[in-house]
Amino acid sequence: MMKEDVISEEKDISLQGKLAKMYVVGLKAGYGKEIILKGMDLAIRDKSITAIMGPSGCGKTTLLRCLNRLHELSPNAFVSGKVLLDGVDIYSKHVDPVSVRRKVGMVFQKPNPFPTMSIFENAVAGLRLMGIKDKEKLNAAAERSLRLAFLWDEVKERLDRPATSLSGGQQQRLCIARALSIEPEVILMDEPCSALDPVATAKIEEAMFALKKQYTIVLVTHNSQQAARVSDYTAFLYMGELIEYGQTKQIFENPSNELTERYVTGKFG
Repeated sequence: MMKEDVISEEKDISLQGKLAKMYVVGLKAGYGKEIILKGMDLAIRDKSITAIMGPSGCGKTTLLRCLNRLHELSPNAFVSGKVLLDGVDIYSKHVDPVSVRRKVGMVFQKPNPFPTMSIFENAVAGLRLMGIKDKEKLNAAAERSLRLAFLWDEVKERLDRPATSLSGGQQQRLCIARALSIEPEVILMDEPCSALDPVATAKIEEAMFALKKQYTIVLVTHNSQQAARVSDYTAFLYMGELIEYGQTKQIFENPSNELTERYVTGKFG
């Protein structure tokens, strides 16, 4: 069996369910002797937006990076527990991390298009790395991903221009298109709007609403108002622990934990 195929293999796992795309089970992570995540269980629903929120240093980004095995690339990083994708533990020794990152794409906090490449080449960079050279396939993939990122109409006449010629918000949508071009199943977004103005933020949020029809989205945000606007489910983290998780409406209107209530009402954070 090819390593790339392992992740999609059906397994009889007790936590597997129709509504969840990913399960985090007893997840602990950190660096050296520093423990960031202290043992976390979380179900991430399929084709929905799950917001991860909490004060700085609570483990939001560490959790996100554990979901596609980026965390382990950091010096002295450690991970234990399980992260199940379609019922398969992505940390199993039989699973290739590269295959995980193809299925679980990521968009980072600051726009990071490849500065020496054109808009078009940025959009298809992942496909190039996979060895795809067919011009028609590349053209079709570029248009599809740029449309999904709500960027096509703004750049279709200047695809050969440098990616750095775009505004910050456009660059971030180009990074979303780049992640989409290899057709992942899950998209991780680490505070994708934190460096953007309200107009650019609205464009990203509009794209997220459309994307959740096809993809599972996990959004780390420091902005509780954004979590309330765009997410279907919200997880509140504090000091490396999951304090509360549920439908976003319930978390914001009727939280069951006092810490959650204090955070969503702006009393701390």
